[in-house]
Amino acid sequence: MRYQSTVFGQLLKAVPRGWFDRVAAVHHAGRVKRRLSPWAHLVSMVFAQLGGARSLRDVERMLERQRGAYAHLDLQAVRRATLADANASRSSGLFEAVAARLSGRLAGRGAKREALRLIDATHIFAGRRVEQWSGGGLKLHVVFDPVLERPTCFAVTPKRVNDITAAKLMPIETGATYVFDKGYYDYGFWARLHQQGCRFVTRLKKHASVRPCEERKPLGEGILFDRVVRLSERLASQRHNPLTEPVRLIGVRIDTGREITVLSNDLIAPAAEIAGLYKARWQVELFFKWIKQNLKIDHFFGTSHNAVTIQIIAALIAYLLLRIAQLQHRANLSLQAIARLMPAFVLARRPFQRVLDDPEPPTLQAFQMELAYA
Repeated sequence: MRYQSTVFGQLLKAVPRGWFDRVAAVHHAGRVKRRLSPWAHLVSMVFAQLGGARSLRDVERMLERQRGAYAHLDLQAVRRATLADANASRSSGLFEAVAARLSGRLAGRGAKREALRLIDATHIFAGRRVEQWSGGGLKLHVVFDPVLERPTCFAVTPKRVNDITAAKLMPIETGATYVFDKGYYDYGFWARLHQQGCRFVTRLKKHASVRPCEERKPLGEGILFDRVVRLSERLASQRHNPLTEPVRLIGVRIDTGREITVLSNDLIAPAAEIAGLYKARWQVELFFKWIKQNLKIDHFFGTSHNAVTIQIIAALIAYLLLRIAQLQHRANLSLQAIARLMPAFVLARRPFQRVLDDPEPPTLQAFQMELAYA
């Protein structure tokens, strides 16, 4: 009888096991909790996302009834209490490393081009159980690549943490184009981007003080004005503005008829191109919407900061695994359609491509193949 891995096992091949064991050894501290290995911890939490589990008890029961999948997933019996202990006490660093590895694998599939990065954050309702440390809510901060549809950097914080505070801690890619809204209004942050050869596109506040330098002819549909200006040299409390170079102000009438002012340090590109870059920022909003609709971050399995962070990063890992599989198999299905198939097929023993293909009328040969895979 020909061996066939489960759909979940095929997805997990994107995480090289030798690499994982080496990274797990770096992040490991203390005795392994009741024989739950780091690999089993990762597999269980990602399975909870793809399998549609609503609690750790669901994870335990769903895996318990699929013992035939234990061997190729390298699992033993997973207990709810053991999993809860691991979520509470083990560092989320290992999950972060796996997510970064998968995101980097997606980056390798793209052609050489100028990097476009969208920075944003979304609020996640956490409920009263985690209110003690979160203030009743969380924020997922993301730097997003809209071309390859992947998060390149992320952080989970209580909702009271300002967006710009988290952004300042994230690494900057030299030469990339960064697009963000007024939540990241900070001249010091803009100056850091400029010093590292990055182009940035953002919004200007209505009452910001500027000094006109040059008036240009507004070219392009919806472009109201195009100006080169200098920002105020002094900030609050007599602080010096670190961004001393001239910047570009472009007035844009958006689709709703509202007028906005876009700011950029790019003095050369056409105004319509810069306005289009700011419009692309909405792709990160679509990513947040996808995550919230298709993965399990609306109800948390634990109450500690560590447990909540692990669950959110496990959701990002699940997203990245599906995105890699979608590209590998050149799927015609949308990522949302693939995600909604996963609860029914995640532990099914069939090639992943057969999950993506349109269903065919049943035949005797197909029935015999199903028996062979069973």
